Amino acid sequence: MTAVLSMAGCFGGSGGSGGSDHSSTKAENPKEDQELVDRFSEGRTFKVNPGEFATDDMVTAMIQLRPGDTLEFGCGYFELYHGLLIQATEDVEIRGCGKDETILNFRESDNVTGLEALNVRGITVKDLTILDSPGDAFKLKGVKWGTLLNVRAIWSGGGEPITEENYATRLHVACTNPPFNKDSPTPDYVPSSSAGRYGIYPVESENILVDNSESIGASDAGIYVGQTNNAIIRNSRAAYNVMGFEIENVQGGEYDSNLAECNTGGFLIYDLENITQYGDTSVMLNNVSSNNNTYNFAHSGIVSAIPRGTGFITLGYDNIEIYDNVFEDNSTAAIIYTSYELLDGKGKTTDKKLDPYTEGLHIHNNVMKNSGYDLPQPNWEKVAEGEVETLLPTLIGLKNYKNPGKGAHIVWDGLLDDYDSECAYPKDANGQPVPKDENGKPIHTNQHPNPECHYNAYKFDDEGERKLPEWGSCFVNNEMDSDSQAYMNFHGLKPLAGLMTLPDYDLTTLDGWGDLLNGGLQDILEQTVTGSLDTISETSLEDHNCTLPSLPRVTIPPFERSGGIDPAPSQEYINQLCEAPVKPGEINRKALAVDCPRLDQYSLFADDQDPRSTPNEGGVPYVLNSKLFSDYATKYRVAFIPPGTKAVYKDGQGGGNLNGSIHFPNGTVIAKTFAFTDESKGTEELIETRLLIKRISQSGKAVWSGPAYSWSTDASGKKVATLVPGGETRSVSWHYQDQHTGKVLSGSSDSYAIPNQNQCITCHSNDDLEAGAAPIGPKPRNMNRDYKPESSFMGNKGQGVPNPENQLKDWVDRGLLTNVPDYGRIVNGVATNLERLPRWSVPGDSGAMAGSDADIEDRLRAYLEVNCQHCHNDKGAASNTGYYLDHYRKIDAGYGICKKPTATGGGSCGKQHVVVPGEPGSSIVSCRVASADDPQKNMPPIAKSVVHVEGVELLNSWIANVVDDSYENADACGDGIGIFKSVN
Repeated sequence: MTAVLSMAGCFGGSGGSGGSDHSSTKAENPKEDQELVDRFSEGRTFKVNPGEFATDDMVTAMIQLRPGDTLEFGCGYFELYHGLLIQATEDVEIRGCGKDETILNFRESDNVTGLEALNVRGITVKDLTILDSPGDAFKLKGVKWGTLLNVRAIWSGGGEPITEENYATRLHVACTNPPFNKDSPTPDYVPSSSAGRYGIYPVESENILVDNSESIGASDAGIYVGQTNNAIIRNSRAAYNVMGFEIENVQGGEYDSNLAECNTGGFLIYDLENITQYGDTSVMLNNVSSNNNTYNFAHSGIVSAIPRGTGFITLGYDNIEIYDNVFEDNSTAAIIYTSYELLDGKGKTTDKKLDPYTEGLHIHNNVMKNSGYDLPQPNWEKVAEGEVETLLPTLIGLKNYKNPGKGAHIVWDGLLDDYDSECAYPKDANGQPVPKDENGKPIHTNQHPNPECHYNAYKFDDEGERKLPEWGSCFVNNEMDSDSQAYMNFHGLKPLAGLMTLPDYDLTTLDGWGDLLNGGLQDILEQTVTGSLDTISETSLEDHNCTLPSLPRVTIPPFERSGGIDPAPSQEYINQLCEAPVKPGEINRKALAVDCPRLDQYSLFADDQDPRSTPNEGGVPYVLNSKLFSDYATKYRVAFIPPGTKAVYKDGQGGGNLNGSIHFPNGTVIAKTFAFTDESKGTEELIETRLLIKRISQSGKAVWSGPAYSWSTDASGKKVATLVPGGETRSVSWHYQDQHTGKVLSGSSDSYAIPNQNQCITCHSNDDLEAGAAPIGPKPRNMNRDYKPESSFMGNKGQGVPNPENQLKDWVDRGLLTNVPDYGRIVNGVATNLERLPRWSVPGDSGAMAGSDADIEDRLRAYLEVNCQHCHNDKGAASNTGYYLDHYRKIDAGYGICKKPTATGGGSCGKQHVVVPGEPGSSIVSCRVASADDPQKNMPPIAKSVVHVEGVELLNSWIANVVDDSYENADACGDGIGIFKSVN
């Protein structure tokens, strides 16, 4: 393991063993010219076997993977306590012995995901099973060319855990008698809402193939592809998930020869609002959707609205071709064709970029058997309250007057939009028209502002008539058994007002379908509905007797390496650079090309044993207005800008650098040391020093690497910081007075985590920033202040010397920063003409009156930016959530106001919206920020092991006292008025 660790690192550099001598080698006249050894090593295979050290070996291997490398798991059952995270590399393979032979159990993992690949170009995962991941089992995000072959995701469910002793039989789950209700017998498998969200989950990716794979027991979707271009799911099986297969916001999707059985719903193709892109064009052929009758056990979100017994459902997605499939024994419907109008109301869908309606739906040459025979029993109290999960099957059963209480093979809500002649073509932020496809449909992304109206002129001709059949739907040549109703159009919510005002019928007193049907539903309808009962529903397929052109099958082009990722450096090369002699006061700049085994080998500080001492070569200490919470750690930050170069001031005021920091030159090093202060004892313990080093890869591209070093004391009593590429857990304690609030902060943790290098990249990597672990904190708005160390522990030594001058001006005066605008006046260390982030913990620091709504909101926004926004922006690791916390973003649905969660699972906390005005207890974000011991809920997912009490208090104060119904989208949370009561 030590030998393998010696090669770990990011991109252009890698850590290694520096031998037994832990002292820094310095000389007055080091050799300038040295003969270099071979720089790179060849592609490698890392083998991990079951046993006590499996997790350590896995982490050691995963952080090293470079082009051509393989991580190979042996045969057997693995107990793994940390997630498998692959970051920012290309052309790698993860493999086992087979999905029945290699079982990776993540039940006790401290990460939410089992296997996660982020920003990887070319990855194959094959021949293994992931068991009991806290959240997602297999997640690919930002992956180009990703293949999942012969893999399985499975959760033990509500029965006995799957163990090393029983996995050989428990992995194979039959589908004979799914539970229609929570308390129904279930001989094959017991589903559980405590299971993770997604089994197989490629998102925001491109050229994805899922083949011969399986998912069992996911509390959201089993096999899912979202916000992706070019995706094929074939020869795979999903069982006992809420939704078996899911294609969401995909451009070019394909289901081929899959089996969905014993799920709540079999297949789903839809668009979700307020996320990165919108979908179009998917093909479904040769699949079987059978017996998908498991009760819905989702926590929340759209998937919680899927009625059990759904073979296929589509929602707000254009151009779908469904042919040569078999749908059988689905108790609600073989196919449900619906729209957001049913959920939101006509014209009320908040995201105007999203087309609420599915058009171009072509269903032909399928077999449909035994559909709609047993609708879920309605809970009339929940129906009256408008709970969406009860809405759809209740509408179907209530309005199917020719076959009351039953569904059909194909069910449509009958809703389509009308031509809006007043809605202009949408424009982007620069006032230019949004791109359009060949049909004239806008191609929106999350980078486009939300239009005021939903543009739909492309669906209509010059006379305002809908273009058919391309913007309609065609159902032809399907083989339907006569025992089930062929088709039902239930016309949305019309005309329910009269029915709900019947004097003799209080639906909340009825027991299921039986009482209503025995009362003579058709007679009741005839008495209350004006005109033909066809306004309730109709069963004629005549309007859908048409054909559409066949849609193209998905083609995945051949993979080729980009060449942008360096192979691993050789150990000899690392040793040569890191052990080179250095003149006193100089930095070992050649060694910055690799991750040295020890921090002192870079010679960054005057005192090798103290990273709080004076920085070498003019390194400049700095502080931030608002900082990331890290278990109440004290932080010492230093920027080392290469002599003769300057950083470039870039802020977000002009819109060109919304998420980025100051632009640093190549060769820059940023050091951040974490320490824990105990003022009652007069001590401060050094824990870790993290570096960000801006290197140049072999291809000439700039890339940031982020090695971390753990401080300890060696046998001679010397303090030494050693590279820990795989991360580390430490026990820490703190007791000090906060310099801003005066509050005494005291506590301890036995699980303070130094992240592994791949975890660091997760937070520090954004699509609009430089590659690798780009800086987060040193943004102009966060540095617009004077320099005063976070702790008084150092006194006036080293970096403890305060500087009352504005930091940005000081950097200019030192010749380290250029392109700075006019400062304006400098008041109390603040340049009044430059953007500034307030100190989140100081009332009134925003410039507004202390305690005012504006002050609370500005400080809360600062807190969310430094703790969450680095992932929650439209280019970050959480871009797929549609929940964005950019500093300059308006506060609306994208900022969480009444936003539905993208996914369900434990991370939703069983709640329906991210921020509910006036109700922190109903808000997902409050639940997640207040969690520190549940991988599904923890937010941020790394960087803390205890709850940040003060941060949670500020967040809850904002939600409870500031956010009200005046905020945009605040009415989308609902006000408790039942949907049927609102149809008047």
